[in-house]
Amino acid sequence: MSVLTEHTVLPPTGEAPDSRDLASALASDRKFHLVDESGHTFPLTAELQTVLAQALTALSAGQAVTLESLDTLLSTQEAANLLGISRPTLVKLLESGEIPFTKPGRHRRVQLQHLLDYQRLQREHRGEELATMTAEAADDDAYRAINGFTRTR
Repeated sequence: MSVLTEHTVLPPTGEAPDSRDLASALASDRKFHLVDESGHTFPLTAELQTVLAQALTALSAGQAVTLESLDTLLSTQEAANLLGISRPTLVKLLESGEIPFTKPGRHRRVQLQHLLDYQRLQREHRGEELATMTAEAADDDAYRAINGFTRTR
């Protein structure tokens, strides 16, 4: 199972102005350390700073935050769940070469990074197609033609 831990944190009920300031500071290039009560210092990695900054930004905006840990090597079912598609559809993408995979034994395994790259490329492609369609509709004045009064009788 790929989900090892799942924990949801609800936003604070009162104002948390310090959260926004801390999120901005964590998003900067500065290096941060956690210091416990006894004075022990623990450096924060850049990845951990990014996670904390994103979580604080969401919480200060009144959103809940869920943190999940995933394996970096996923089964086809886990990969399909992550992409929100069926397993047979994912297998077609794997076999067509759109998403790289390994097959150490009988079962295919997919790297999490490859799935995230595929997801990003699909999002970019959809954005480009939407921009093209919007430009074509504007050139044809399609909005006015379609959304004007349509006589039915």
